[in-house]
This record gives sequence, structure tokens and C-alpha cells, in this order.
Amino acid sequence: MKKIIKISFALLISFAAISCSPSYNSIKRMQRIEEGVSNPTTKEELEEAIKKYDARAMDLALTEGQIGIWYKILGTRYIDQQMYGKALECFQKALSYYPDNANLYYYVGSCAGHMANASLDFDAKGTSSDEAIKKMNYLRLAESSYLQALKINQNYYRVLYGLGILYVFEFGQGDKAIPYLEKFLSVQTRDTNAMFALAGAYYLTYQFDKAIELYDKIIELKPNDEKVKAAQENKKKCLELQYK
Repeated sequence: MKKIIKISFALLISFAAISCSPSYNSIKRMQRIEEGVSNPTTKEELEEAIKKYDARAMDLALTEGQIGIWYKILGTRYIDQQMYGKALECFQKALSYYPDNANLYYYVGSCAGHMANASLDFDAKGTSSDEAIKKMNYLRLAESSYLQALKINQNYYRVLYGLGILYVFEFGQGDKAIPYLEKFLSVQTRDTNAMFALAGAYYLTYQFDKAIELYDKIIELKPNDEKVKAAQENKKKCLELQYK
């Protein structure tokens, strides 16, 4: 198959193992020692123990929650500095506190994509297969993180775009990319980067007429000279293939 002409995209797409944060029950077990009422028996002792445990456990739970928020904030600061590995570690820790947060899964996917492109043979051992495996592991992490984010929020449009880019330009799976990019463009109707990606997905699936239609739309929108030129060149290639 012909190689797709690619436009430069900032694919904001880092991994760390997820550890478990202390549960509410474990906090209460710790309190048993601190509060000094481990075996209440009378009604009055039970009521007093409940008051002490609940108040203390809630304080600790709120503190744990704040730590998770701080990890998220620190992760975004690392992203601002393009330190994606460090950011990934922070989002991993934040997820241990907030495992149902779609934003955190998006950030993990974004950072994993960047780390995939940084998977080089730094030891200069010539083990290209290890390098390829490492890169693929990061890409799979990005995919699974994006998919998890969509399970939580099916209309998370940055994730729809990220998955589309991942499937087209990293996995070469246009058929998987199409539904995500079409949904993205149904709302973000003038996003020419997404149009290029969707046109690439159509190209991969031999839907040249749809790809040409998108390139025409990009040319009509005139985002900048570079994109217009790329759209014209890609359209020409599709036309040549369409009539073969």
C-alpha cells in the first residue's frame, strides 16, 4: 500500500505500575490502635467508638484525596515542561487515588504516546527488537488508557482524537480510527488536523472518494499554506489510485 503523506501533528499522547491507596477499612483498623477503643461492648462505648472512628477516618480519607489531586497537578506541570516520563509517574499515583477519573486516563495515554516515540536503544547494544517491544508496550498502554477513559466518558473528544491518531499513524488501522474521528469531527467541524487523520484512515481502507472529499474541505478552509499544499498532494495521490 502507498505510504500516507503525513502532516506534522503534536500527538499529545507514559506508564507506571498502579499501586493501591489505603482503603477506608484499613484506615479504621489503624485508628483502632490510635483511639484506644479496640473492643467496645456497651451501647455507650459503641456509640463513642463510632463517633471517633468515623470522624478520624473521614479526615484521613480527605487527606488521601488531596494527595491524589496534588499528583495530578504535578503531572500537568511536568507535561508543560515536556517531561513525560515524570508526568506518567505522577498520573499513575493519582490513579491509585482516583481510579475512575477519565482525565487521568487521558493523560496516561497522551504521555505513553510520547514515551513510545522516545523508546530508543540508549545502551547502543543494537537490540532493535527490544526497542520495538518497548515502543509497542507504550502504544498499547496509550490505547488501553484511552479506551478506559471512553468507558467513563464516551464523549471525551480529546480521547476520540487521540485514539484516531494512534490507530492511523502508529498502528495503521484505519478501520478502527474511522468511528472515533468521525464522531470527533461531528462536533469539531473545522479541525483540519483531524480531517487529515480521517482522510488517512479512509486512504488505508481504500475509501478514496471520502478521503478526496476531506482534502477538498481542507483546501477550502485554507488553514495555512503548508496544509493546503499537503492536502492538494494527497488528493492527487488518491485520484491516481481511485482510477487504477
